[in-house]
Amino acid sequence: MKLLLTGFALYCFLTVSGQTNFKAVVMSGENVLPAATILWKEGGRTFVADSAGMIVITGIPVGKQHFRISFAGMAPMAVSYIFPLASDSSIMIFLEEVEDEEEEVIVTATRTSRTIANTPTRTVVISGEELDEKANMKPGDIRMLLNETTGVQTQQTSATSYNSSIRIQGLDGRYTQVLKDGFPLYAGFSGGLSLMQVVPLDLRQVEVIKGSASTLYGGGAIAGLVNLVSKVPGEEREISFFTNVTSAKGIDLSGYYSQKFKGVGLSLFSSANAGQPYDPADIGLTAIPKFRRYSINPRLFLYGKKTNADFGVSYMSEDRTGGSIEYIRHGTTGYFEENTTRRFNAQAKITHTLSERSSLQFKNSYNRYKRGIFIPSYGFGGKQQSYFSELTYHNHDDENSQWIVGMNLLTDQFREDNQPGIQKRDYKHTTIGAFVQHTWSPSEMVTLESGLRADRVNEYGFEWLPRIAALFKFTPSLTARIGGGIGYKTPTVFNEEAERIQFQLVRPINSATTQNERSIGGNIDVNYRTMIGPVSFSLNQLFFYTRLNDPLVLTLSSTSTGYLDFENANGHIDTRGLETNLKFVYSNFKLFVGYTYADVNTHFDGILSWLPLTSRHRLNNVLMYEVEEKWKLGLEAYYFSEQKLSDNTRGKPYWIFGFMVERLWEKFSVFINFENFTDSRQTKFDTIYTGSIDNPVFRDIYAPVDGFVVNGGVKLKL
Repeated sequence: MKLLLTGFALYCFLTVSGQTNFKAVVMSGENVLPAATILWKEGGRTFVADSAGMIVITGIPVGKQHFRISFAGMAPMAVSYIFPLASDSSIMIFLEEVEDEEEEVIVTATRTSRTIANTPTRTVVISGEELDEKANMKPGDIRMLLNETTGVQTQQTSATSYNSSIRIQGLDGRYTQVLKDGFPLYAGFSGGLSLMQVVPLDLRQVEVIKGSASTLYGGGAIAGLVNLVSKVPGEEREISFFTNVTSAKGIDLSGYYSQKFKGVGLSLFSSANAGQPYDPADIGLTAIPKFRRYSINPRLFLYGKKTNADFGVSYMSEDRTGGSIEYIRHGTTGYFEENTTRRFNAQAKITHTLSERSSLQFKNSYNRYKRGIFIPSYGFGGKQQSYFSELTYHNHDDENSQWIVGMNLLTDQFREDNQPGIQKRDYKHTTIGAFVQHTWSPSEMVTLESGLRADRVNEYGFEWLPRIAALFKFTPSLTARIGGGIGYKTPTVFNEEAERIQFQLVRPINSATTQNERSIGGNIDVNYRTMIGPVSFSLNQLFFYTRLNDPLVLTLSSTSTGYLDFENANGHIDTRGLETNLKFVYSNFKLFVGYTYADVNTHFDGILSWLPLTSRHRLNNVLMYEVEEKWKLGLEAYYFSEQKLSDNTRGKPYWIFGFMVERLWEKFSVFINFENFTDSRQTKFDTIYTGSIDNPVFRDIYAPVDGFVVNGGVKLKL
């Protein structure tokens, strides 16, 4: 009897033991998926399927357990089982093929609110995990986030104060329009420091359109546009806090709250960013200035049956001082550059549904920007105010046709502070515009998009801006886009050339002798994706060309000795090249490889010349390893080829390397980032100024000056 009971107990033990094992075969249709991954959430472990698609997990405790199965190019699946299982036989798990995950992102900058997969206009979207990872590396501003995008370069315009602008496909920053939620808030005088003052931590995504987008948004979008899309309240309350410190003596603190109630939503973002003067080269000049910046942005959302609205205001205050370390620390004599900035924005948007197929939207914003720039024996400052109103009608004739018709009014006014003996550079531009855009899908394979805008700018007349784009879906794995359009830019003194010299001796624009800068350009891109064994592979190949006629150039005045005038050049600038983006995904590894070739030249008075500060060759390489909800590791390598400088010398080529690690838990995560750990600095292989330390003449900044910086922090979500 004892032997029988012992045998029965042993049998029960073995049975239960076997039932706490988990065996599964991961498949897609009739094909097994080797290297598929399964995350056991309670165990905090990830397993990889063998060549037969089989995954075996042993030692699972009794109770309900949750698993997440994923494979590149397939929709992930979440399952749960109660252990012990009724049977120890293998469980068949079938995954379904989907578009690449970024294809599901909704694009707002094209005004059609379509997914990337169905948008004829080529748009690059930085969102989700990628945006989160970039914020770890530079949480205080968006400069790095954009600079690490293929075809986009952030150009530093001040050696000591870190001021920067955005260049797309090699063209100067004044030809890139920066929007916030579709509102033009960062143009003119307010554009000089915008990259350094926009914090990425309240952004849901960043949308980049390369090539002319003036038909969609008017003047200034010749090279392209960057639309910064803010977070909005979701179905669940969100409370998050972010802290970051750097070895360059910087600190970043921010908090975000959003919640959606019945008919009402609220959000609030605030941040504080500060840094001490930092001089890694020990030359007595700041690579990173001393600064203090505070920002706050509350928004109110109203939800009705047919009408939704949101209202928001934001305020930012910053004091930034770069230059001589001795001057900043002890107030002694020496070179300095001080920037004081105060920015206030107010925005409102109301959307009313007319029917199932049509709606009206009204947008309005007010922007007040005050800035002062001070260097020894010179100061420049003023106040810029702009108003923007737009009324848009959206109509879907049917599932295959969409119309957008609208009109807008934009005023941009600058008033310079009183400066004895200096001719003021005041201006007031009023632009009245109307536009129409039609998107039509005659078949599942083809989507066509055409548009026309007419703008009238006081003092500069009418601009007619046609645009066309097409999307071709040859197969689920092979698509192509082609598009082109016309753009323009109204003249102002606010651009990279004038910013570099703090607007000294620059005379106001003479509207009687200058005209709008005008452009025409186009691009073609091909997208292909496939599976190479267990590796998901995708390719995007873009070819681009833009011609800019009568660009403004800064020249010695012919009427006032020693002064500088902006005049339309006798000729044009063109940029041509290609962008190649490769993506490989295997199990928990993702590899991104990007290459940009940009041949940017001036053709003035019949003479061909390489445009300064443009790298003809750039490489972007990023390798990511991620264990979902547990680990993120990233290794980056960026290459910049030599650049021509404005003094006709050549800058040296260089590499930048970075490494980031983040450990995640349910409510918080910690991260550390080693940026530029090979310490590539212009001050190591070239000079940044000539003359004396107290009266420096700065050269072009074409490489980093801050060098190797370590930063790390904590992210908390409640």
